[in-house]
Amino acid sequence: MPLPRATTLAHRILADQIPEGSCVVDATVGNGHDTEFLAARVGDSGRVHGFDVQLAALQSAKERLRAAGLDHRVRWHHGGHECLADYVADPLQAVMFNLGYLPGGDHALITTTDTTLRACSSAAALLVEGGVLSIVLYRGHPGGAEEAQAVETWILGLDAAHWSVARYSPLGRRREAPSLLLASKEPRLA
Repeated sequence: MPLPRATTLAHRILADQIPEGSCVVDATVGNGHDTEFLAARVGDSGRVHGFDVQLAALQSAKERLRAAGLDHRVRWHHGGHECLADYVADPLQAVMFNLGYLPGGDHALITTTDTTLRACSSAAALLVEGGVLSIVLYRGHPGGAEEAQAVETWILGLDAAHWSVARYSPLGRRREAPSLLLASKEPRLA
């Protein structure tokens, strides 16, 4: 039996963490796979905020969600994920990042360390207790290894008294295969 891909594992883990009515973010919409997953989880009373810098990606994702009958659950934002806090004030149950470039798109348009770290910090501040941050990292493209290392360093810097973090990474031959970072905001004890 093959092991699940990082994106599949992220969906499996988050499926139990997102109750109906939640507010969530897809910080890197791309082709809309994560957006569709999130929209199915939040129900009609929930909300997904989807961010992407590529208008073509947003249009493609909108079509995907429209075909699935879920587009009314999404607020689309044509802009970078670093602007998350400018558009989202609601407490968040989950935030998903799928870093790198748009499959089938322009490989020169990639997420960058600076904007990703700013977005991660904003997302962490908006997460509710019990909320989850999911970040799929890609090392195989130019700039990917540096971004992955910076994000791993950032996530390890979260206060261990208030955050539980985990990493799912391939071993052996496929070291450049995607890996998954998860951070759960733990309840604060009075």
